[in-house]
Amino acid sequence: MNLFQKISVCLEFMRYKNCIMAGVSSVAGALIAASLLNYSMGADLFYNVYHMVFIFSMVFLATGAGNMLNDYYDINIDRVNKPNRPLPSGRISMKTAVYLAIVCFVAAFFIAFLIHPVSGIIGFINISILIWYAKTLKRTILLGNLSIAYLTGSTFLFGASFFGVDGIVVMLPLALLAFLATAAREIVKDIEDIKGDAEDGAVTFPIKYGEKPASYLAAAFGFLAVILSPLPYFMGIMTKTYFIVLILGIFCFLYAIYVLLGKKNYAMSSKFFKIAMFMALAAFIAGLFEFF
Repeated sequence: MNLFQKISVCLEFMRYKNCIMAGVSSVAGALIAASLLNYSMGADLFYNVYHMVFIFSMVFLATGAGNMLNDYYDINIDRVNKPNRPLPSGRISMKTAVYLAIVCFVAAFFIAFLIHPVSGIIGFINISILIWYAKTLKRTILLGNLSIAYLTGSTFLFGASFFGVDGIVVMLPLALLAFLATAAREIVKDIEDIKGDAEDGAVTFPIKYGEKPASYLAAAFGFLAVILSPLPYFMGIMTKTYFIVLILGIFCFLYAIYVLLGKKNYAMSSKFFKIAMFMALAAFIAGLFEFF
């Protein structure tokens, strides 16, 4: 492979699209927190812009490292469920996978402390959880799902940590919605992956208790997200625009639950839970403005 092909494979191995989405989410968290805290990003534009670059870079690298390490430990599962990924297909060696993950984790760790001490603490916690998840938590009933849900929600908290503890406090509602949507989606993905997980000896919630109870648990997380999602509007944190845009997100949540329980289409359900989460993010951004 030439250099371009090697870089391309490495980015694929990191699952760069997910890394970009996580990085953008963290920057969005910072910008939403800035608005809620009445902080002017234009007051010191250069300082704020390069810190937004730090935030994006840290989350991009940590997410990519977590994905790579997860693939390293899940090589046997992926040979069954996802044989075309770089590691099971042999396009990247096991040794290279470990080196890449270590480099990205170390870089992410140092970048986190360049942003804010609180960011450094969150970064340390999240990197520790990413490593723990790949080695152990993924094969632990429900804890693996909840750890990924936390990590997804914490991308918004990490961005908001640019403003210290105050930023984290104002970003908690969005982080909670992301947590609930991701928890539902992770359980649905476990239902999809029962065959490969079982062959690798993993004991996930669907393997232990069956598809039907797992579907009900995922639906419960989804319903809880629907019930709690209007609260930022009724608490006066968000404008009416938030509630209007949120309606689309609520529809996505409900449709994801419908295809999960009614159609047993787990792939479609997983897709709509993900869409619902990003609709909630769009609602938070729109809710900073009063258009109606």
